[in-house]
Amino acid sequence: MLRYIVALPLLTGRRKRGLLDAKWEEFSIDRKTWRIPTTKTGKPRHVPLSQDAIAVLKSIPRFDNCPYVVPNPETLKPFTSVYNAWNAARKRAGIPDARMHDLRHSAASNLVNAGQSLYVVAKVLGHAQVRTSERYAHLSADTLLTAVNAASQVTGTTWATDQ
Repeated sequence: MLRYIVALPLLTGRRKRGLLDAKWEEFSIDRKTWRIPTTKTGKPRHVPLSQDAIAVLKSIPRFDNCPYVVPNPETLKPFTSVYNAWNAARKRAGIPDARMHDLRHSAASNLVNAGQSLYVVAKVLGHAQVRTSERYAHLSADTLLTAVNAASQVTGTTWATDQ
């Protein structure tokens, strides 16, 4: 189940525990939303689902009489921990310092690097304040390079001429 447990936080920005406890009844594929009944702040909220997130959800194996999205296949209950599987996977991938929570940070960074505002990032991640999103979202070097090149072009001057 680790492939789904990694993919969904990366695509939705949700926390690991929220995903591990998620039930199928919380998802509306038609509306492209995940209604989380109780968040870390104790309030419900709706998470938008991208086409890729929906594709991942559709690919998850379903178990008879099991309400959980990514249950432990042996118990059909939420995993208490996925540390051993995560630890082995991150070492195999050559990123031994990666944490599961880094997937949430990556989701924020991906949003910003796709041109979304910090306000949008805050709404997607469920942050009450945009300042919190600033700690999560990191711009890639390519995004920064695109930004400075765009700013240079609006000056209307060709700086690299020999004249």
